[in-house]
Amino acid sequence: MKENAKSIMQMAKGAFLERIDYEMAKIMGNILDANTKATEKRKLTVTLTFTPDDDRTTIGVSMVAKTSLAATNPAVTSLYLMGEDGTGEVQAVEMVPQIPGQTSLDGTEQEAPSTLKIIQFA
Repeated sequence: MKENAKSIMQMAKGAFLERIDYEMAKIMGNILDANTKATEKRKLTVTLTFTPDDDRTTIGVSMVAKTSLAATNPAVTSLYLMGEDGTGEVQAVEMVPQIPGQTSLDGTEQEAPSTLKIIQFA
C-alpha cells in the first residue's frame, strides 16, 4: 500500500491541483494586466476542510482555492466647470491636452472635448 501513497493535493482525481492551477492562471493574468500596479502583492489561499463521520472511519475532504488580486488602477480625467452662454447653467467639459482642432506633431487632430450632461432637479 505504501507504493501507491500520494499527496493530498493529488486526490479527487487531480481536482485539487486543477483548482490551484486555475487560480494561478488568474494571478498570472492579473500580474500581466497593465491596468494593475506591477508590484502589488497577490495571494493564493488554499483551505482544506476535513469532516469525519461519527465512527471516525470516513473523512470528507473539501478544498477551496481563493485568490486575492491587485485592484485595477483608477482611470482619471479632469473636468473644467463653466457657465453656458450667459444662461447661468453650469457646464462641465473634459479637459483635453491640446486646443480642439489643433494638429499634434504626429499628425492627429485634437477632437472636441466631451461635455458632461448635468441633470438638475427642481
